[in-house]
Amino acid sequence: QVQLVESGGGSVQAGGSLRLSCAASGYTIGSSCMGWFRQAPGKEREGVGAINTYGRTNYGDSVKGRFTISKDPAKNTLYLDMNSLNAEDTAIYYCAAACGYCLALVPPCGYWGQGTQVTVSS
Repeated sequence: QVQLVESGGGSVQAGGSLRLSCAASGYTIGSSCMGWFRQAPGKEREGVGAINTYGRTNYGDSVKGRFTISKDPAKNTLYLDMNSLNAEDTAIYYCAAACGYCLALVPPCGYWGQGTQVTVSS
């Protein structure tokens, strides 16, 4: 059974940084595309970043230059490093695996985590 468990969410002040982690079990993170998505209240789910099996990445326009997606095969964990956070980054962040369109930053993805809340205050 595949499980993706996000952690690292919380409340930060604008301009601050946060690292989100996605621990995978029953799945090898390097075996296919993985990504991060987010959803704010009243808004559609948005692709944040993705990383393919070759390590190439892509990011949504609103986070380019501020967020970095990476993976650690030894820990079977995906990360999202978020810097210069602002109020528009407030959302539930979801880890996803086996995303067929990968760098296009759109679903479908085969597996999803439960999400972790990120709240940015000004």
